[in-house]
Amino acid sequence: MSDPPVRLGQFTIAADHPALPGHFPGNPIVPGVVLLDEALSLIRSHTGGSARGLRVKFTAVVKAGETIEVSLTTQAPGPLGFSALRNGRTVMSGSLRLDPPT
Repeated sequence: MSDPPVRLGQFTIAADHPALPGHFPGNPIVPGVVLLDEALSLIRSHTGGSARGLRVKFTAVVKAGETIEVSLTTQAPGPLGFSALRNGRTVMSGSLRLDPPT
């Protein structure tokens, strides 16, 4: 059984982010690895652990300047689930296990 989602915070990728000019010229979108890095940063800040056994699904394109909200759910026993939403629509979701904080 899952607990209700815990809102961890939000992030926005600026239009001048160094990954955008090459992804894709004339129509820049935020690379999935940049979205994932930002989401994992919020998860680490909240839990103190580092992720392993990561599974991720990207479901929508994100443009620079769009605000993404990240939430975390627990599934006891089992992995943590996370989701990243833009205006209530999922753009990325996944699951992970955490190593204890060091």
